[in-house]
This record gives sequence, C-alpha cells and structure tokens, in this order.
Amino acid sequence: MTEFLPVGVGGDIGVYALLRAFHEQYGTPAVALSSVATRAMTDSTFVTNVVVPGIDDADVLVAALEDLAAAHAGVRLVLLTNADWYVRAIIENRERLEKHYLVPFCSLDVLDVVSSKESFAAVCDRLDIPTPRTVPVDVADLVARGGRARVAELEVDLEFPVVAKPSSSAEYHYVSFPGKRKIHHVDSRAELDELLGHLVDAGYPGTFLVQELIPGDETQMRSLTAYRDSHGDITLLATGRVLLEEHTPGTLGIPAAILTEQYEDAMEAASRFLHEVGYLGFANFDYKWDPRTGRHVYFEMNPRIGRNNYYVTAAGANPARVLVEDLVHGNRIEPVRASAEVLYTVVPVRLLMRYILEPGLRARLRAVVRRGGVVHPLKYSRDGGLRRRATVWAMTANFYRKYKQFYPRPTDTGY
Repeated sequence: MTEFLPVGVGGDIGVYALLRAFHEQYGTPAVALSSVATRAMTDSTFVTNVVVPGIDDADVLVAALEDLAAAHAGVRLVLLTNADWYVRAIIENRERLEKHYLVPFCSLDVLDVVSSKESFAAVCDRLDIPTPRTVPVDVADLVARGGRARVAELEVDLEFPVVAKPSSSAEYHYVSFPGKRKIHHVDSRAELDELLGHLVDAGYPGTFLVQELIPGDETQMRSLTAYRDSHGDITLLATGRVLLEEHTPGTLGIPAAILTEQYEDAMEAASRFLHEVGYLGFANFDYKWDPRTGRHVYFEMNPRIGRNNYYVTAAGANPARVLVEDLVHGNRIEPVRASAEVLYTVVPVRLLMRYILEPGLRARLRAVVRRGGVVHPLKYSRDGGLRRRATVWAMTANFYRKYKQFYPRPTDTGY
C-alpha cells in the first residue's frame, strides 16, 4: 500500500511540477483534480488527472475531494495546490478536509494577512522591508458612492506609468471585465480611470492597488520560495533571477524563465516576515531589484508554492521532501537551500535569448546551456511516451506565437 498519495488541485504546469517533485523523491503516484483535462497532464504515467467541472466553486471542490478520499480509503492523502482561490477554499473548509487529508496551509487568520497586498505591505513596513509606494482604491466604496462618476475624483499621487493590480488574487479570480489582465501596466491617468471604471461596472468587491513602477526590465525581477514547518522552522529557501515573464493577459507576470541565484538579503527578509505572521507551509515572494536604492523591493507573498516551483527541485532542494518529513513523518530536519545553478524555462532557449539584452547575462546563460543545466518542468524522462513528448514539444513551441502576439520585442520596462 502507498504510504501517502499527493493530491494536486489544478491542472497547470506548476501542479505537475510539484507532483513530479514527489515522484522524483519517493516514486509515488499522484492525482491531479482539475476542471478540464489539461495538456500538462497528458499521458502521464504517474499522475491520474481526475476531471470535475466547476471546481472553482468551493462546494464542488470540497465534495470532489471527499469523493476522492473515499476512493482511497486507508491512504494518507497530502493536499496541494498553487492557486490562491483554491488555497482559500481549502483553508475555509479545513475542518471537513482534515478528516481525510494532510492540509499543509496556514490558518485563515494568517491567510487574511498575507493574501492581501495591503496587509502584506503593513507587515513589511513594521519590519523595514521595502515595498513600492501604493495608492489603494476601494472599488466597492466607489460603487456605493456613485460608481464611475467618482473615479475621476481619486487622488493618485504617483508618476505615470504605474502598475495596477488586485489586492487579493482570490477575489479577482471571480470577476470578469473587458481587457482583464493579471497585472495592468497603465501609461496615463485616463487609462487608469477607464480600468477602474470597468472594475466598478463589474462590481469588483475588493481593493485595487495602484503602485509606482520600479525601474528595470524583467531580468530585475526575483522569485523566492520558502517552507516554514509545523515547528516554526524555515526548512527550505530558494531564490532565483527572473529572466522572462509570460505576457498573455491571464498569465502576465508569471515567470517563464528563472536562473537560480542566492540572495541572502531576500532570504533574511522573507524569514523575518514568515516568523512575524506565524506562517505554516509553502510561500512564494515576488520582488524586484531597485537600481535607485540598491535594495530589493517586495510586491507580495503568495500563500502557496509558485507555478514555477520546479526551479527549486532542480537546484537541489526538493519541496516534497521538506513537506513529507514535516507532516508525514513528523521529523525536524536541517534547513536546505537551493544552491545549484540551473536555468528553469518553459520557453525555448532560442526564444528566451531574444529577450536577454545584457551581454554578461547572455554569456552566463550560454555557459549554463553548454553544460546541460537547462530544465523544463514537463520534460521528465521517467514520464510518458511519444504522445506526451509531442504534446510538451507543441506547448513549448507555441510560445513563439504567444510572444510574437503579446510581446514581440524586449523593452526596458518589460511591457
């Protein structure tokens, strides 16, 4: 009998990569629960993709997870996801789910602190961790006070261009409006007013943040992954330099390529933050190097592992191991850091190099490529046959079309 079974909610690359980490470490099969069959899971030999339409609805999701648990009676089930809206649904239904699953997520009170970018910034301010200047816009208040007519009255004491994004990704997931993007780059006040008007019309219930644009292209972005265990120890830290982000409207800002690099200051800042809020589980920080101050500026902390998590495994710090040792075996372990230099990429290397303008960085990447240090989360020699390899090849090649349409040439701002 299998000692434990990882169950991932979602069907994207990040869920596959996390389940792959479990398979690499323990050889265990896995289940992925998704609303549609996804190409990331096509013909996998170790992942069973269970399709349940409508799992964005919390009641549907919880019922499906209970059915899945009934079908695997006697097996310890480890519940995983890398999407904010699923994290909230799982935590809000923890009492029901913990009857069947190990639930490696923080408490609801802590989630409310870390999942709001406003609350995140408040904690950072207490800890002297830099964040961008921000103007919060309470969209529900605008609706209550008259809607679009009130938008022009807002005081936005920032220089354009600016960045605009939701305070809560989970709330934003359920709203729809023309031109919706994961992150909006806004060039003028008129453009900002139009965006806020769409949010008012859509009845968006949360807060939208207007932030200063930190100078520099995407290669100045950074990613940090951490795990704080049930004893309060941070047993995993990994950092990387983003080389290129995705640019389709629904995935804008998600790293498409990362070069692992160790940033001690970021590890120290993230550790202080996680201890301050009493966090449990995986966390993913997004931050950027600010050339004006020579410091990293922190944008948000995602209360789960990132979609790009395979850079952590490939660099020598398997996230599955730290979770299993903590929650399945109950062991305290020595902290690990991802130390190997690898190039994580979901786009073809040839395409990636078009967007790397710094000569020294291009030379480093060529050296990594020459020594075989390139990793792709879906290219797993222990999984799948010809059909799966063809699917992954097609998914990778399709990025040529996507970048031609949405980001045809590199810019000094990344948009």
